[in-house]
Amino acid sequence: MSDLHARLKNQSRGRVLTAEEEALADALEAIFRTGEQDFEEVARALERAHLKRPSGIKAPWTAAVLEQELASINASLDAAYAEHGIGA
Repeated sequence: MSDLHARLKNQSRGRVLTAEEEALADALEAIFRTGEQDFEEVARALERAHLKRPSGIKAPWTAAVLEQELASINASLDAAYAEHGIGA
């Protein structure tokens, strides 16, 4: 990756992702690469992988939980963007 691309790859983030958020993103990418799209199945795959929830809450993954976690991450990133601008 060129220096320019390295600098631009996170240009729309207002903060760096946490380790748990990165792990969730990596897990979701792997699951979606299999062709899975059903959120219940995605949640089951996260549960089978024993993936920690970014919120820190210790409860099983479900489609509703996945939606809540993603909404929470999005709200946090939006708030950081509003406060810090771009380029985390």
